[in-house]
Amino acid sequence: MSYVDPNLRREVSGWYSHRLGLDMPLVRYGHWGPALLLFPTAGGDFLEAERMGLVQAVAHHLLAGRFQLFSINSINPWAWMNHAMPMHDKARNQALYSEYIEQEVVPHVRHCLGNDQARIGAAGASFGAFHAANAFFRRPDQFELLLGLGGLYDLQPEFLHGYWSDEVYYNNPVSYVPHLPEGANMDLLRHHSRIHVVSSRGAWEYPEFSEHLSHLLHQRGIPHNLDIWGHDMPHDWSTWHRQLDHYVAERLGY
Repeated sequence: MSYVDPNLRREVSGWYSHRLGLDMPLVRYGHWGPALLLFPTAGGDFLEAERMGLVQAVAHHLLAGRFQLFSINSINPWAWMNHAMPMHDKARNQALYSEYIEQEVVPHVRHCLGNDQARIGAAGASFGAFHAANAFFRRPDQFELLLGLGGLYDLQPEFLHGYWSDEVYYNNPVSYVPHLPEGANMDLLRHHSRIHVVSSRGAWEYPEFSEHLSHLLHQRGIPHNLDIWGHDMPHDWSTWHRQLDHYVAERLGY
């Protein structure tokens, strides 16, 4: 069952990722414009944004050809949301998921765009913002835009419980962002990227997570937009509908 405008182009595809050992479906909405890669929330899948009305909230932009939305599955059920899995396996699967994004998903999106050098956008709400930020900061040569909505950007202490490894470090944005080496990627982050870290002060929201990431970015001289919405905006889909619509219309340049 589809929850979107029947006039909106909607294509479900995917493939078996030998890297992950999983079938990884994805869905593409829209027919024209730059690509925004959307990561689901903690317990969501590639169709979550459609079921929860987020796609319909920006359907008018998609129908107008302002951008295309690619929504994918996360690794969460085989990593941070799987309480029975050993911590080293969670960290390993997260690292493999990052490789899946960089070596499988981005090339697929670039193929859809007909541009094998395209830098795309990364977006997500709640835990999806963590994955979006990780993809963006790991590979600014692949991603030119970050839109994090009500996100967390640090796996400690809630998910790691003191565990540490290189696989965690290189997939935990607040750990490696302060130490990104100078060079081409830092030049991209400082001069050729757009970063929007968005939160609110409403129920169940933790704006301090976004403020902490903003502080780290300031320390590295990385321009960004920290946007904290009001107390009437809870950590929920109704807020993310409004925020995504606002940023697509006003701030993303799509």
